[in-house]
Amino acid sequence: MFDIDLWQEIFNTIRKNKLRTFLTGFSVAWGIFMLIILLSAGNGLKNSVMSNFSGRSVNTVEVWGGRISIPYRGLPAGRSISLDGKDFEMVSTRVPNAGNVGADLWKSGVITFGSEFTSCQMRGVYPGVQIIDDVDVQLGGRFINGVDIRERRKVALINERLKTVLFKEKNPIGQYVKILGAMFQVVGIYESGSGWGNNNTVYIPFSTAQQLFNRGYGINSVSFTVDGLNTHEDNERFNAELRKKFAELHRFDPNDMRAVGIYNQMANYLQTLSIFNGISLFLWIIGIGTLTAGVVGVSNIMLITVRERTREFGIRKALGAPPASILRLILLESVLITGLFGYVGMVLGVGVSEVLSAVLAASNSSSGGGMAILKNPTVDINIAILATLVLMVAGVIAGYFPARKAIQVTAVEAMRAE
Repeated sequence: MFDIDLWQEIFNTIRKNKLRTFLTGFSVAWGIFMLIILLSAGNGLKNSVMSNFSGRSVNTVEVWGGRISIPYRGLPAGRSISLDGKDFEMVSTRVPNAGNVGADLWKSGVITFGSEFTSCQMRGVYPGVQIIDDVDVQLGGRFINGVDIRERRKVALINERLKTVLFKEKNPIGQYVKILGAMFQVVGIYESGSGWGNNNTVYIPFSTAQQLFNRGYGINSVSFTVDGLNTHEDNERFNAELRKKFAELHRFDPNDMRAVGIYNQMANYLQTLSIFNGISLFLWIIGIGTLTAGVVGVSNIMLITVRERTREFGIRKALGAPPASILRLILLESVLITGLFGYVGMVLGVGVSEVLSAVLAASNSSSGGGMAILKNPTVDINIAILATLVLMVAGVIAGYFPARKAIQVTAVEAMRAE
């Protein structure tokens, strides 16, 4: 039941000690404000770094040829390794848990439509690259398919940036563009933020690229997705087994790290994730430490309040006031200070992080979407609310010990107090 007299007494006590109450509450608000800002900054840094993994499926492995650095079975060092169709077939059939398998050929050139032209990078790919590179073609058309590969069709997939530069407001689907002297029909448009490579990548069928650029032979790299690699040890073991299979095919020492290059995105992702988990833990420790300092301040102020009102509490007891009423009075004052100022700190912290996120997003957009130090530096509102609730519980604990001290003093001793 709501006791208006009790709350009036609490507010009267606060009004008599405005500065003390404000400074105590400020320490609480500052603690939760700093906790939210630290977590927001940590999330922003994590989002920025993790965005580097967004252009491809996290479980992607890519292999490319290198140069042999260790003599092997009479074969000298210095030989170069060039990948070809046998490597693609070996990955497709002999690598456990290999999912979508793709091969790459790329070449830089100029793409032209009418009087408009710009530089681009052509990538000859297999259909599986759509999943590997996470290419979003919802803007129109389709991706490269199996028929394009078999018939060596001269079709191309461009992104929305190339669409704007070359076609303006015109629909490019079905139109023909000229790349390196050959005409290609545009069959799809993909979103610029998806895919792998620069902003002007043009996807064409692998077989067409091989015929035009490589005289029907060779591969720049083989990429594929693989499932079941959930730990750093699993990825290290997989990389060693994969290198051994390429060593058997190309006859080089399996310990030769320069013969073929292997990029395992899942291994890098797990390593980066573990680093940021450590950073998040460190930020939580700092934030909670700052918050704890504020709660301790509340407890100290309530101890001072109890000492100042010892005589008053003695008179209350002499007049028959139960200890529970004194306990409730002190606890409610403590919870009011921590809850009110904690809420203010939470609102300010979330507000500042949202404003900062909006400013950085606008700045990043105007600068062309380059790498930003912080990206979306916000904190989950549920975490902010949970932190505030925990703070209120801490306020109860902070007020309990002074309150227990107050109710343990007898009425006679309390009334003798100066």
